[in-house]
Amino acid sequence: MSDTPPPDALDGLSLPELFDALAPITPPPAISMMPQTPAWAVLGLALLGGLIFGGMHVRRRHAANAYRRAGLAALSAAGSDPAAISTVLRRTALAAFPRDAVAGLHGTDWVTFLDRTAPGLGLAQSPLAEVLLAGPYAAQPPSTDLAALAKRWIETHRPLGPAEGAAS
Repeated sequence: MSDTPPPDALDGLSLPELFDALAPITPPPAISMMPQTPAWAVLGLALLGGLIFGGMHVRRRHAANAYRRAGLAALSAAGSDPAAISTVLRRTALAAFPRDAVAGLHGTDWVTFLDRTAPGLGLAQSPLAEVLLAGPYAAQPPSTDLAALAKRWIETHRPLGPAEGAAS
């Protein structure tokens, strides 16, 4: 049976002795950490799939923007030299857009392309357009405004949609 003494044997015992005479408590069985319904397993798999998909999306986006980081690093190295800034913009555009859409652009077509791919840039109406266009061919004074504009284009340009086309 049990190891507890009969009730009349407990008469006259002190409180600590009565505590010692109690039967030990048996702990309940451990609670399982497995989901109790299939819906929780499905939810867990869906969350895991979402995390994997999100991670792949972030990785793909990071890789797709590697040319932007390279362009910003080259722009930083170019300083405020208009000739170097022009070269960096051209290289970045060649990395971002199809070669046949960018390589042949020059003059106002080049400036229009930069404006069209980064709305709000306003380069065509700016005196910096002339500085950018003349930069590779004639000595120009350093232009921090042109460097800031080029940085803004590298950070904000978007690919052209199929309806817009790349040629002007």
